[in-house]
Amino acid sequence: MAEAHLPNNSDDWKNALSLPAKDTRPQTEDVMATKGNEFEDYYLKRELLMGIFEAGFERPSPIQEESIPIAVAGRDILARAKNGTGKTAAFVIPALEKVNTAVANIQCLILVPTRELALQTSQVCKMLGKHMGVNVMVTTGGTTLKDDIIRLSETVHILVGTPGRVLDLAGKGVADFSQASAFIMDEADKLLSPEFTPVIEQLLSFFPPSRQILLYSATFPLVVKGFKDKHMNKPYEINLMEELTLRGVTQYYAFVEERQKVHCLNTLFSKLQINQSIIFCNSTNRVELLAKKITDLGYSCFYSHARMIQSHRNRVFHDFRNGACRNLVCSDLLTRGIDIQAVNVVINFDFPKNAETYLHRIGRSGRFGHLGLAINLITSEDRFNLYKIEQELGTEIQPIPQVIDKRLYVAPSAMDEPPQQRQQPTGTHGPAPPPGLIQGSVSRGHLQ
Repeated sequence: MAEAHLPNNSDDWKNALSLPAKDTRPQTEDVMATKGNEFEDYYLKRELLMGIFEAGFERPSPIQEESIPIAVAGRDILARAKNGTGKTAAFVIPALEKVNTAVANIQCLILVPTRELALQTSQVCKMLGKHMGVNVMVTTGGTTLKDDIIRLSETVHILVGTPGRVLDLAGKGVADFSQASAFIMDEADKLLSPEFTPVIEQLLSFFPPSRQILLYSATFPLVVKGFKDKHMNKPYEINLMEELTLRGVTQYYAFVEERQKVHCLNTLFSKLQINQSIIFCNSTNRVELLAKKITDLGYSCFYSHARMIQSHRNRVFHDFRNGACRNLVCSDLLTRGIDIQAVNVVINFDFPKNAETYLHRIGRSGRFGHLGLAINLITSEDRFNLYKIEQELGTEIQPIPQVIDKRLYVAPSAMDEPPQQRQQPTGTHGPAPPPGLIQGSVSRGHLQ
C-alpha cells in the first residue's frame, strides 16, 4: 500500500505540479458555500493530492467536504446533492484513497446507470489517481464480453460499470468481489428503480458482509429508503438539497406551435452566445430529424440516441466533449451525470413529461456552480406539465424576454464573442464525418 503522506511545511511537491489554467468564471453558492476546508486537511496520500490539484481542483465543494472524511472513515453514506456540484469526486477521492495497490483484487465497484456515465466516471478515476498506480477498468453493455474477461485476468483495483454487465462478469466468476470493501452507486434513484433493483440485490450477494455502501443522487424516492433499511449500516445522511434546481441555471419558456419549433430554434441560435448546447427531444426519430434540420440551417451538429451502436455513441460523446462541434441533439440518454463544462445552454425542443427528467436535463448546463441557460419550447399540450413541474420542483420557469442578458449565462471573459455563425455545408468532400455528425442535405421528415 502506498505510504500516506501527511501535509508538511514543504510545498516543493506542489511547485512541481503541472497545473491547468485557472478557471476564472464566476461560481454560485452551490459549490462556493463551503466550510473553508482544504483537500490537504483530509490527510490524503500525496499521490492522490497531486492528481486532485493537476485536475484543476482547488478546494472541496460542499458535497466533497461532507462526503470525503466520512467515506474515508468507512461509514455508509446516503448523500443527496444537486447534479453538477462535484458529486463524482466526492466518492472517487475516498475510493482511490482506500485502495491498496499491493493487493491485486477488485477493491471497489462503482455502479452507474448508463454507458456514457460509466466512461466519464472511469476517466475521473484515472485522472485523479494517475500518480497512484491504481488500475481502473470500465465495463458496460454494448462491448464484447471476451475483452472484459481478458482485462479482468490482469489486476483491477476499481471497477466502474453498468449493472447488467457487472452481474454477467460476477456470475461467471470472472469479476471477484470477495475482497471488495466498497459498493458505490451514483444516480442511485435510477439504479434502485424496478428495472435495476433485482440486479443490484444479486450483485450485493457477491460482496463481503462488511462492505461499505455509498449512495449518491439528486433525488431519493421511497425505493431508496427500502434499500437503505435492508442493506445499509446506520448510514451517514447528507442532504444539500434546500432547492432542487441549480442556482446558476436561468430557466425560460417560449410558447410555440409544433410547426414553429425549428424556426424558433434558428432564432435562438442567431441571438444567443452559445459556447456549446445540448438540445433534447423525446424520441430517437425526432433526434435524427432535428439534427438534419439544424445542419440544413447551416450549424454544426452531432446527435446521439440509444439506438446507435455503442462505438458511435462513444465517439460522438468524446468529440463533443473535446469541442469538435457546438451543438448536440439527443434523447434522455445523456441526462444523467454527464459533465461537459463548456455547455452553457440547454434547449428542451420537446418538453419532458416529468419533473425528474426536467431536473436532469437542465442540469447539463451550469455545471460546477457556473452559469447556464435552460430554454423550453412549450406547445399547448405542454402547459399542464410546465405548471406541474414548477410546483414539484419549487422553481419558476419565466417567459422568455425579447433580449436575454448575457451575464446570466456567459463568462465575463467571453462576453464580447459573437453568436455562433452559420457554416456552409461541406458536402461529400474531405474526410468522413464522425457517426452522429450530420452533413449535406436534409431528408424529408415530420419536423417543420
